[in-house]
Amino acid sequence: MNKKLLLTAAALAGLTLLSACATATPYAPADLTSSRSYRPGFTESKLEEGRFRLTFAGNDLTPRDTVETYLLYRAAELTLQEGYDWFEVVNRDTDSRRRTVYSDPFPGLYGGLSWRYYGRSRWTGWGMGYDSWDAQEYTRYEARAEIVMHKGAKPSDDPNAYDARSIQSNLESRIVRPVDTRR
Repeated sequence: MNKKLLLTAAALAGLTLLSACATATPYAPADLTSSRSYRPGFTESKLEEGRFRLTFAGNDLTPRDTVETYLLYRAAELTLQEGYDWFEVVNRDTDSRRRTVYSDPFPGLYGGLSWRYYGRSRWTGWGMGYDSWDAQEYTRYEARAEIVMHKGAKPSDDPNAYDARSIQSNLESRIVRPVDTRR
């Protein structure tokens, strides 16, 4: 068997195993000590008594619905931790960031001349050793909200008001927490 083909097959097998280990962002605080610019997980900032700004950022494998669910769950959890009963969402937004990755299952096998992709939609020149046969688009979502916490009964006529205990109870089954690897 051709040595180059054997090495390529081994590399593909390794990449397949690594990709099988990749998972969506679990419900956990973001690692603020990391030097990476993108830190998946939740963060919060206390703006004043009973008022917080929250974010939840997911990785490339975390769907928008999950990111928004985790943000709402964190709002409920934080509301109860702070001693309040319900919260009002006064500002809410979700951003997306897309990137496209082009890969070749057999790099250089067929001469390696192909177009390369850089940036948002800019195609540039011919490159050596890269056959862009496969394109994969990834999207990362980040949800943000500002909440105001309240005590007592939630007003029934406010669509931006959420009962913290109900939210926590109803969403708990959708929360995936990190796996403890210290065992």
